[in-house]
Amino acid sequence: MKQVDYIIVGQGIAGTMLSWFLMKRGFSVVVIDDGKKNSASRVAAGIINPVSGRRFEPAWLYEEIFPFAKSTYDELSDLLKINILIERNLWTVFPSAQMRDAFKAKADKETNGKYAEIPQQLQYEEYLQQHFGAAVIKGATVNLKNLLPAYREMLISKEALLDEHFELSQLQLVDNVQVTYHHITAKKIIFCDGAAAASNSYFEAIKFLPNKGEVLIIRIPGLESSDIIKKSITLVPQPDGQFWAGSSFAWDYPDELPTAAQRAVLEEKIQQLLKVPYEVTDQRAAVRPSGHDRRPIAGFHPEYPLIGIFNGLGTKGTSLAPLMADHFSRVIAGETEIMPEISVNRYFNMPRQ
Repeated sequence: MKQVDYIIVGQGIAGTMLSWFLMKRGFSVVVIDDGKKNSASRVAAGIINPVSGRRFEPAWLYEEIFPFAKSTYDELSDLLKINILIERNLWTVFPSAQMRDAFKAKADKETNGKYAEIPQQLQYEEYLQQHFGAAVIKGATVNLKNLLPAYREMLISKEALLDEHFELSQLQLVDNVQVTYHHITAKKIIFCDGAAAASNSYFEAIKFLPNKGEVLIIRIPGLESSDIIKKSITLVPQPDGQFWAGSSFAWDYPDELPTAAQRAVLEEKIQQLLKVPYEVTDQRAAVRPSGHDRRPIAGFHPEYPLIGIFNGLGTKGTSLAPLMADHFSRVIAGETEIMPEISVNRYFNMPRQ
């Protein structure tokens, strides 16, 4: 029987970051993950954006979140000998005069002026339809294609990975003092398994809003850029000269497979942005979880304190995960109280509908 402090279920960005900070604090972990190729973290482009929504509001806690994320990813880059975080501009094409005016109003206020500006002249005129101009927003991408497999190899080297699909029926709570799963015994288990948490019977009280996103991988002959290009669709440069183009949202879906209908939606948006021909080389789909209030979910079950969760990071996952995982690890170590904004208790304290 293998004995550890914590079992972590899932090795997307949430499970990667939480296991990392727990190990840094001296806890032993085993991560259970089957390497599902179309998990949300493995399909995502890893964008870090300092503003949110069509109103260009400052992202939640960004002044604290980004420096911490950069420091964390730089540390992991050195450890794993890979390039993880790349600071990039988001070349944001305005779809209307109203959006341009809204951006100008926000760029002059609060912290937005540090991260956003109107360029003196337009770039990409040969390639993009940008009748209402564009803005430059200072962001970044996290290379999840490098980070997740490299971190997985590190876990394997530490004998800290169980490469299999987690089966909830095999989990046992022993006298409310420890959990067992197959040959592993731990003090507690923490679920970081993305959309799978929506079907976890221990967390039925959480109002998850799982949605399916689809992306295309495209090649645009002649277009070379290190910028993220964003309009109603987002183009993210890939190491092989292609672009990640996404993503779509679907609330109702029969399965996790790519669809012709969503490809048509994505291609229509690409054609509204590009002046030039392009080639689709791949299509991918994943189901991503989020909470009803778009805040992370962390903590231990109020009735089953051996069972925890770290989930709901949503589209801001690569920016939120390092700071939130560090915070949760400090809560686990008894160094601080959990932030009310992310506490799982906010769901269990809500009146039942």
